[in-house]
Amino acid sequence: MPAWANIADVANAAVNAVAEAAPAAAETAAPAAFTPDATMVNKGDVAWMLVASALVLMMSVPALALFYGGLVRTKNMLSVLMQVLTIVCVAALVWFSWGYSMTFTSTGSPFPQYVGGLDKIFLKGVDPTTFAATFSNGVYLPEYVFVIFQMTFACITPALIVGAFAERVKFTPLIIFTVLWLTFAYFPIAHMVWYWPGPDFLHAAPTDVGKMWGWGALDFAGGTVVHINAGVAGLIGCLVIGKRIGYKSEPMPPHSLVMTMIGASLLWIGWFGFNAGSGLEANAFGALAFINTLVATAAAGAMWALIEQVVHRKPSLLGAASGVVAGLVAITPAAGFAHPGTAIILGAVASAGCFFFVTTVKNLLKYDDTLDVFGIHAVGGIIGAIGTGIVAAPQFGGQGWIDYTAPVAKAGAYDLVGQVTTQLWAVGLTVVWTGTVSLVLFLLLKFTIGLRPSAEVEVEGLDINAHGERAYNY
Repeated sequence: MPAWANIADVANAAVNAVAEAAPAAAETAAPAAFTPDATMVNKGDVAWMLVASALVLMMSVPALALFYGGLVRTKNMLSVLMQVLTIVCVAALVWFSWGYSMTFTSTGSPFPQYVGGLDKIFLKGVDPTTFAATFSNGVYLPEYVFVIFQMTFACITPALIVGAFAERVKFTPLIIFTVLWLTFAYFPIAHMVWYWPGPDFLHAAPTDVGKMWGWGALDFAGGTVVHINAGVAGLIGCLVIGKRIGYKSEPMPPHSLVMTMIGASLLWIGWFGFNAGSGLEANAFGALAFINTLVATAAAGAMWALIEQVVHRKPSLLGAASGVVAGLVAITPAAGFAHPGTAIILGAVASAGCFFFVTTVKNLLKYDDTLDVFGIHAVGGIIGAIGTGIVAAPQFGGQGWIDYTAPVAKAGAYDLVGQVTTQLWAVGLTVVWTGTVSLVLFLLLKFTIGLRPSAEVEVEGLDINAHGERAYNY
C-alpha cells in the first residue's frame, strides 16, 4: 500500500506539472503578431503613389490658384495666388507637425473614434523602415509615401475655401484660420472617415476605426473629407465676412477666363492622382477610378454646356469649366466603386444640381459666394456622397463593399437602402462638424483681429495693399 501511495503521489505531481506547463506552452506556440516588412512592398505601387502625390500637389499649385485667380478682378489676382500658395506651404508644415498623427493614429487619444492622438507628432517613429497599409492583405507602402500622399490632400482642402470670400479677406487672419480649421475640422473628419489599421489588423481590432468608417460610410477619395468639408466652411465664411462692396450693383466679371480654363484643365489632370491614387495600389481598381474620373467629368462638362444652351442659348466657357469641376467633385467619393456607366449618370446629375444652386438658389438667398465654392464643392460633394451608396451597388455594376474584419478580406452583403442611409448620416455629421467649427473660428477672428480689410483697401484691390505688388504691370 505505501508503495502504491508513493506511485499515486508521483503520478499526481506529474499531472499537476503538465497542467501548470500547458499555458506556458500555449503562449509559446501562439502565432507571433503580424509585422509587415519590405518584402510586402511593390515598387510599382511606390512609383505610382509618388507620381499621384505630385499630381495632387499640382491641383493646388498652379491649378487651383490659376482657376480661382482667373475668376477674380485684375486688382485681386495676385492676392488669390498668394493665398493659395501660402496655404499649401502652411498646411504641409502643419501636416508634418501634428496633422498626420491626429488623422492616422488612434493611440493616445481620449476619443479615438473621432480624432487621433499625438504619438506620431513631428513624424515621431516614422522612418524608411515603417509601413502603411493598403486595401489588400499583405500589401504595404513605405509609410513616408502614405504621409506624402495624404499631405497633398491636407494642402488643397483649406485652399478650396478661399474662393468663397475671395476679394475681401485679410491675409493674416486667413492663414491663422487655416491652421485652426485644419486642426479642429479637417483632421478629425479625415480621421473619422479614413482611419483604420489595415486589412491584416482589423479582424483582431474591429473597433479600432474612425467613427464614419465604423458606420460603413463609403468615401473613396474625399467627398466628405475634402469637398463637403471645404464647401460648408466656405459658405460660413462668406456669410460671416459679408458681401463684396458693389455686389449686384456693379459688374464683376472674371478678368481672365483663359487662366481659368488652364486651371480647370490642370485640375482635371491632377484629379487622376487624387482619385486613382486613393486606391493606394497600381492595380485594376486604380484603373477603375481613373476611367470614372474621366467619363463622369466629361458628362458633367457636357451637361452644363447643354443646360446653358437650352436656358441662355449660349454655352459659356465659364459654365463648361464649372461643370467639369462639379463632375470631378461628385465622382470623388464614388471613383473606386462605380461602373463607368453609372459614373456618367452621377456626373451629369451633379452638374445639373450644381447649376441650379449657383444660378438659382444663390440668387434667391442673396449670399455672395464669390467663386461658388458651396454651390459646386459642397453641393457636388453631397450629391456624390449620397450617390455613392447607389452606384456602388453590385446590381448596378458597382464594387460593393469589402468586409475587412475577416482575416482574409471578402465581399460583404450589400444593402442599398442601408448604405444610402449611412451615406446620409456621414454627410450630416460632416456638415454639422465643419459648420460648427468654421462658425466659431470665423466669429472668433472677426471679433478679435478682424477678417475684412477696410473699404478703401477693398475698392483699390488686395494686390497692392496686402502684398505691395500687382499681378500685371503694363
